[in-house]
Amino acid sequence: MTPSPLDALIRAQKRQRADALRLALLSAVVVGATSTLLLGLSGWFIVASAIAGAAGLATAHAFNVLLPSAMIRLLAILRTAARYGERLSGHAAALRALAAIRPAVFESLAAAPPEQSLTLSRGEASARLVQDVDAIETRFVRLSAPWNAVAGLGAGVALAALAGWAPALVILLAAGVAIATARALARRFSTPARAAVQAGIGTLKETTAALVAASAELRAYGLEAWAGETLNAKAATLDAARLAAVRAQGLILASQAAILGLAVAAAVACAAPAGAPLAALAGLAAAMSVEALSGLAHAFDQDGAATEARERLDEILRHRPKPAEAPLEAAPSLAILGRTLAPGERLAVVGPSGCGKTTAIETLLGLRGEASPPPRSAFAWLPQDAGLIAGAVRDNLRLAAPSATDDQLWAVLEDAALADRIRAAPEGLSAYLGDDGERLSGGERRRLALARAYLRDAPWLLLDEPTEGLDAATEALVVARLERRLARTGQGLVLVSHRAAPAAVCGARVEMGASINNRVIPAEA
Repeated sequence: MTPSPLDALIRAQKRQRADALRLALLSAVVVGATSTLLLGLSGWFIVASAIAGAAGLATAHAFNVLLPSAMIRLLAILRTAARYGERLSGHAAALRALAAIRPAVFESLAAAPPEQSLTLSRGEASARLVQDVDAIETRFVRLSAPWNAVAGLGAGVALAALAGWAPALVILLAAGVAIATARALARRFSTPARAAVQAGIGTLKETTAALVAASAELRAYGLEAWAGETLNAKAATLDAARLAAVRAQGLILASQAAILGLAVAAAVACAAPAGAPLAALAGLAAAMSVEALSGLAHAFDQDGAATEARERLDEILRHRPKPAEAPLEAAPSLAILGRTLAPGERLAVVGPSGCGKTTAIETLLGLRGEASPPPRSAFAWLPQDAGLIAGAVRDNLRLAAPSATDDQLWAVLEDAALADRIRAAPEGLSAYLGDDGERLSGGERRRLALARAYLRDAPWLLLDEPTEGLDAATEALVVARLERRLARTGQGLVLVSHRAAPAAVCGARVEMGASINNRVIPAEA
């Protein structure tokens, strides 16, 4: 059976973190065995010491307290060290694996077909990258749970066997019942509840992101109360799912506690003929044996969230990133709207709103349709709705060229007529812009995105409404600097605009007319 994309990724990480995971498994075995042995030996020692003391001074002096107490100390030290090793190595391996899985998920999101990736909201994308990947952590951390349980159960059976086969059999029977009960309850109650929690978190994040993005409009139209009610409704659904998950967890814990109590009572009763010390040993061994299974019960409880996360991630991870494009040997020609543009040519695409100008650009980029466009490295693109990250000016510009120097950043800011504004900021290129550039005006955000397009070393500029939101004087300055830049770099240009000033820098023009069945129709050339 072919593993799912997520399973293949997890297997690769398990191989890469094999040493740390082996150490975690070994530590889990030591923890499980020493915990059971420690409690069983302690119970036997306490009861035997009490009996020896009650039997008289001679018996008390003859009783060897040194060897059992030394063994108890040794087991306590081993358990503490092993528990620390298990947590340290297991969680370190899990966190490093998640650090590798998240970029893979993001790469797959970017590689997904545009009709899927471009329609995925920020909240939904965040949910996939954060809580879905977090839910997968249990696939690494719980690897040691079965080994811990087997070691604890084995040690408990061995101790109980000192008092006879009957208490040992009781422990094995109780362990089987505990595992079967936990599994059945988890499937019946925990799995649907955990899956609902996972989906509810994604829905709440998606709704929150959408409402935050529209916060200004919500305030302007007096819809703050409606937004609050909408969020409260999503949160109430999530809270109900969480409450169901907690109840399911409580039911599992209660069943395990009941089985533990019955196992202890039965083990003590069966071991009673062997004497009080061995009966105490058998009872505590039974308690620790069932307790050692708690890791498995917790894993069963978390299966619903992990399964839901796996399905959601597999939807994304089936899209694999394409190999890196080879460097361009020469600037390609472009075919757009029935025209073929030679390198360095300029074309203005104009027309009324909704006629398909942006669609033509996105088709050229391969974001729409099934045609084979030129490599995306041929283009520097200013989209109609350019996004800015919550970072500094420098961070936003370097999305186009991560290794660009500050001198190069200042140069493109000059070309976009934004350098003076950034120099006036106390932090300059390090000025923090807020979420989606909220500390800039609309026109300033537009020019920053334009500067970012300029920074990309590409033979073709694709500019979609580059002067939108600018006043006439600023627009004239931006257009003049664009003209000088094109003359200096020799870049080709495809410019979409419904304004005359930017279109004037182009030597050719296509005027869009109607849009029929999503196909753009040139009306006049």
